[in-house]
Amino acid sequence: MTDLARDALVLGYAGLVGLVAAGIVASFYQWVTSEPARFALFGTGTFAMVSTFVFCALTGPIIMLDKAIGFRRSEGAPVSWIFGGLFIAALWSCCSGIVVLGTILALSNGIA
Repeated sequence: MTDLARDALVLGYAGLVGLVAAGIVASFYQWVTSEPARFALFGTGTFAMVSTFVFCALTGPIIMLDKAIGFRRSEGAPVSWIFGGLFIAALWSCCSGIVVLGTILALSNGIA
């Protein structure tokens, strides 16, 4: 396997991990609060701002996909909007997946 194919496989895996992590966190949030995940502040304090940043950074791909599909259904936006939202969500998933995998590896190396 070439280096490019291996890197593409790792990037695809990181993207899937990021999308699954976003889905799990967004589903848990909706289960607890009975409202879908969205880009909004949780409060005014420092802890609320930090937790909002972490939450939105992790659930961003799911929120982007939900907004793109909802915008297409409600306002009849062009299909290119869905592809744009899908592209942004895919890149976001790759980035958050790399962070999630790095955190898991760091925790596993620290425990072992």
